[in-house]
Amino acid sequence: MSQPPTARHDPYAALREKDFRLFLIGHVASVLGIQMQTVAVGWQLYEKTGSAMALGLVGLVQVIPMLGLALPAGHAADRFDRRKILMVASVVAVISSAGLLAVTISGGRVAVIYLFLALSGIARAYQGPARSSLVPALVPRSIFSNAVGWNISAFELASMAGPALGGVFIAVFHNTWQVYLVASLTSIFYVIMLGMFSKRSYLASSATNGTGKELDLKSLVAGFAYVRKNTVLLAAMTLDLFAVLLGGAIALFPIFAKDILRVGPSGLGWMQAAPSLGAITMALTTTHLPPMKHAGKTLLWAVAGFGVATLVFAVSKIFWLSLLMLFLTGAFDNVSVVIRHTLVQVLTPDDMRGRVSAVNGMFINASNELGRFESGTLAALIGPILSVLVGGAGTLLVVAFSAAKWPELRKVGMLDSEVVVK
Repeated sequence: MSQPPTARHDPYAALREKDFRLFLIGHVASVLGIQMQTVAVGWQLYEKTGSAMALGLVGLVQVIPMLGLALPAGHAADRFDRRKILMVASVVAVISSAGLLAVTISGGRVAVIYLFLALSGIARAYQGPARSSLVPALVPRSIFSNAVGWNISAFELASMAGPALGGVFIAVFHNTWQVYLVASLTSIFYVIMLGMFSKRSYLASSATNGTGKELDLKSLVAGFAYVRKNTVLLAAMTLDLFAVLLGGAIALFPIFAKDILRVGPSGLGWMQAAPSLGAITMALTTTHLPPMKHAGKTLLWAVAGFGVATLVFAVSKIFWLSLLMLFLTGAFDNVSVVIRHTLVQVLTPDDMRGRVSAVNGMFINASNELGRFESGTLAALIGPILSVLVGGAGTLLVVAFSAAKWPELRKVGMLDSEVVVK
């Protein structure tokens, strides 16, 4: 008897959903503007102060509100319309970029720049849980991992183009206010795209059926309790937290571009774009492949590769080799992001997605923004090269510890509509 044909993998399944397409287009525009703004802020502050510590503070002033408001933001995503929360938070992002524009034109003080960066941190605190918990509602569960792949690909595409465009804008106009104008307009465009959704309500199931809990301490920390009980989620989040916290060198790119590699603002743009080029290359490759069969082991090897590439970048004095290593860090990081994000959403019930996404966001934000602060502080003490070397070595130690501490992570198999642990 002949066997029924095996269903073919459709790499474009998520893109066939209208609301997901609108979300993706708006998200790409928003991230493009944010990444351009990141380059502009770093270059502007280093030009004004010449201080590595000033670059580290960029992360600190944003991460404080992002971490402080993460739990209320997650609770809000499980109680109110996630699309509307994302729209309001994006309006706050518009105000932040417009504020940076005004400060730059008026020649305002550095302290005011940090004030508007803190406002950006508030916007991002509410955007994260709302956005993460919204995506599963835009596509059928069976193609969610495909949606994650395209979402990450879009993010990395914007992250690749944004820094390069930011560097070009600074090199051409010899100023940064033009970049802040673009960032404001892209966030406005994101709000418009969200407003065009065909479905008008994106409430969590608990809020829809009236079973959602009011705001109290137990409800706020429910996401932590859920993650603590789920060893696989805890392991994946912790691995990413400490690996990026130790291995991230993004905050030091202006120093490497200006003083070590001597490639100027345009070179800085390409340095910031290189990890995203690697990430989007990896994302597009994996999107066209079936779901990973050994996701846990793949995650560990990817983070280890990230650490090795970071070590080589630290000692490189050749621009093309530095770009290649940054390309590899982005490729390896993309694998980690896709696996972790899919695990978070697939292993979490809908009425908890906002709060668990908030916890995941706290891990991500702590690693990214505190990593910037750690890199800037350590570079001020021991120099940028040694700072990055210490971070890369620390990343490899974290991988070894995680593999030994949580053997369940190594046993995670297929990533699809269900997660298989062997």
